[in-house]
Amino acid sequence: MTTMPVPPASSGAPPMLTVGKPRRRRRGTHQAGPITYLLLVITAAIFILPFYYMLVGASRTMSEIAQVPPPLTPGGNLWHNIQAALEQQNIGKALINSVVVSGCVTVSTVLFCTLAGFAFAKMRFRGSAVLFAIAVATMMIPPTLGVVPLYKIMATLHLTAKLGSVILPSLVSAFGVFFMRQFLLQAVPDELLEAARVDGATSTRTFISIVLPIARPGMAVLAMLTFMASWNDFFWPIIALNSTNPTVQVALNNLGGGYVPDQSIILAGTLIGTLPVFLVFVLLGRQVVSGIIAGAVKG
Repeated sequence: MTTMPVPPASSGAPPMLTVGKPRRRRRGTHQAGPITYLLLVITAAIFILPFYYMLVGASRTMSEIAQVPPPLTPGGNLWHNIQAALEQQNIGKALINSVVVSGCVTVSTVLFCTLAGFAFAKMRFRGSAVLFAIAVATMMIPPTLGVVPLYKIMATLHLTAKLGSVILPSLVSAFGVFFMRQFLLQAVPDELLEAARVDGATSTRTFISIVLPIARPGMAVLAMLTFMASWNDFFWPIIALNSTNPTVQVALNNLGGGYVPDQSIILAGTLIGTLPVFLVFVLLGRQVVSGIIAGAVKG
């Protein structure tokens, strides 16, 4: 830093003028430029476009959808198509069933996978590496291979055509165990667990008081992924359930019946089935993102 003398002024200006170097921008702070925002807008438009056209198709008639070029603006037939979809299938009951199935599967998967992930990540016991390898290896088995024996098990338990046949096989997932194990392996310091053991805390107390608060970001992400997967599951519910007790995907499969399926009614039913998932994203999306950021900062 240098100082330069200046002649005194009658207006009472300071006799010395300090000239310093320009301040440098802090490292790690970046401002997004116009190209970044342009790419974000284009990406958002690509993902929003299918949902927008679903709204357009749900508000048009079948003949209008078949036009070339197709319509690009919503029409005035939305409520008529929604009423037709509700009359063809009991979508209200299907929504309730999907909420029950997705909620039970999400809660159980997050709880059991967090427990298993903590055990594999931070507890030492005989055969842990082998058990974890077996759990990960099950992810490579196609689900179609287990359909017949799984259906026989559900029939033996008298759960066919009941929601239990969809909930019971999905109470825990190998992906969830792997995901939480990798998250807790980095997020939970070993020193913190050692301090808890020195203070006399049991494994259950350590898990509740120390591991759960740290694992919240990972649990939020796993809950979102599990809820989406369970809500959109079609293959096993179409086998285990029937049209009298369906989930959303099973009910949508039976919409628009006839020699030529009515695409407008199918899109109207799809719109109804998509709204709960959209609301979950709107209500929980910010918490999931903030949880991920908080977990990254703590790590």
